[in-house]
Amino acid sequence: MKQKKYSHVIVVGVDGAGAFFKDADTPNFDRIFENGSVTYRALASNPTISAECWGSMLIGVGPEIHKLTNAIVAKDQYKRNAVFPSLFRRIYEAYPDSELGSFCEWDSITRGIIERNVPITVASDHDTVMTPNICKFITKRKPTFLFVQMDSVDHAGHHDGYQTPAYLKRISEVDALINDIYVSVEKAGMKEDTLFIVISDHGGNITSHGGWSDAEKYVTFAAIGKNIVKGEPDNMNIRDLSAIVLYALGIDAPAFDESGWTSQIPQNLFEDPAIPAYRDISHLTGAEPRISKAPHQSELI
Repeated sequence: MKQKKYSHVIVVGVDGAGAFFKDADTPNFDRIFENGSVTYRALASNPTISAECWGSMLIGVGPEIHKLTNAIVAKDQYKRNAVFPSLFRRIYEAYPDSELGSFCEWDSITRGIIERNVPITVASDHDTVMTPNICKFITKRKPTFLFVQMDSVDHAGHHDGYQTPAYLKRISEVDALINDIYVSVEKAGMKEDTLFIVISDHGGNITSHGGWSDAEKYVTFAAIGKNIVKGEPDNMNIRDLSAIVLYALGIDAPAFDESGWTSQIPQNLFEDPAIPAYRDISHLTGAEPRISKAPHQSELI
């Protein structure tokens, strides 16, 4: 165990938003992360499908290792004794008294990517309906780690087309929900000791995704906190979220292993010269694309 950098980490995941925060009207996002670290070139997992991507983020390994698909997480609980536990289990084992929350519109994340033998407050609803309850949870429980997944932007992409006016409008509407969550962090008196992150899992190409085009594979990542470097982090893969969260909470991450844990801390993200050099894992992203066109919640296929 290392010294905690933060007492709280809050991650807001916006499904299907890709890098398109940069194209939408997002005054709250822009204000929150004005002095933070922001990139629109974080690399998704391949294939660019929700289970593969959220699984990589929350477990710290690539799809070729966690082997999760939408069909699997929809019907099977994540193994309680999995070789690669989720962030929630790692945090709970380090801090058994920690307050944990998973508020996911796509409830397959909570069932199929997170162990259910870990004490976690869970909820699932449309992101507009769920956000007030997220805010109450923050102000009342002051969570150690909170993960939020909002699904409506991906719905808009499938229904109206990615990059269309209706799709960008939904990103703008979710921008207001992100602000509500951030304001609740301020009201709870947690702002100075919270690492606050917004991230997307994948983008979209016309009305589908699952391939490896720029519109699908590049996503938004933004972080703000007391030792975050203002600017843009260097190379980043979405699976790096796991290493970032563990670092923030002072928990030792597993050793880097191309056959397993490949989550790393990007350079130029934290003010910490002791962070190891980033290793190139681009040769591990050659999975077979699996295109998703179904306009269902998190593109169930």
